[in-house]
Amino acid sequence: MAWHQISVITNENTAPKLADFLSNLGAVSVTYMDAEDEPVYEPAIGETKIWSNTQVIALYELDVDPELIKNRVFQQFKNDDLHNWLHEEVADQEWERAWMEYYKPMKFAGKLWVCPTDQEQSEPGTVCLTLDPGLAFGTGTHPTTALCLEWLASHDLTGKTVIDYGCGSGILAVAAILLGAKIAHAVDIDPQALTATQSNALKNNVQDKIKCYLPEQFEPFQADIVLANILAKPLIDMSEQISALLVSGGQLVLSGILYEQAESVISAYQPNISFNPLVQQEDWIRLDGVKR
Repeated sequence: MAWHQISVITNENTAPKLADFLSNLGAVSVTYMDAEDEPVYEPAIGETKIWSNTQVIALYELDVDPELIKNRVFQQFKNDDLHNWLHEEVADQEWERAWMEYYKPMKFAGKLWVCPTDQEQSEPGTVCLTLDPGLAFGTGTHPTTALCLEWLASHDLTGKTVIDYGCGSGILAVAAILLGAKIAHAVDIDPQALTATQSNALKNNVQDKIKCYLPEQFEPFQADIVLANILAKPLIDMSEQISALLVSGGQLVLSGILYEQAESVISAYQPNISFNPLVQQEDWIRLDGVKR
């Protein structure tokens, strides 16, 4: 099966209105993409940030007339900034499998493999976590996740109790169990993240050692290790809450932090946590330390 793909570049104010208009004209999907390699960081809860110059991409079935759509769009938005209109026919494909062409096995600290299905590694002295792109954030390719996986694979987790706060795909909780942790408690505000975590736990045969919770279901207790790969603002806002989840001498790992945000996060936790030197990958950093 093939589709008409229509794309146009516009500003951040017009993009949502244009997306709605294209949907009302029968688009089967509408996607936003960055038109200028402009990073967007840390939206507030419930906020969707888009780019100053946004490419709006719509897919239509082949029985639709793309010229008619173009005429209607330019009539509706004649006073708005629309440019680089492009129409082409694209063949259908298994998009998840197409992504897998670019998702290859990754090794962390010489001990932990993260691999897509059918590319598992069985190197002596290592463990292998099987994970495919899916509903929730976290495959190990992003620096924030990679920094946490490096930490986990570099420490002795034998018999440890772990809390993964903001678990996403569950990759950190699953990795912790595979590396020897006794139990991992995974918490996230997104029900789809918990679904993904349960699925990935089952895929790696650790489902009996991972417990999943929405925040309102989670009864706080003190663990040996707390992982929080979220973003700087919620990490700061919840600093006392997150610190309280650690036993005295417990280990805290924070990620999802840009380099310029590090000092603010350190300041929020400093009364309770003694931090090691920060670790940086690209623009992102990891903070890890011990509860005083």
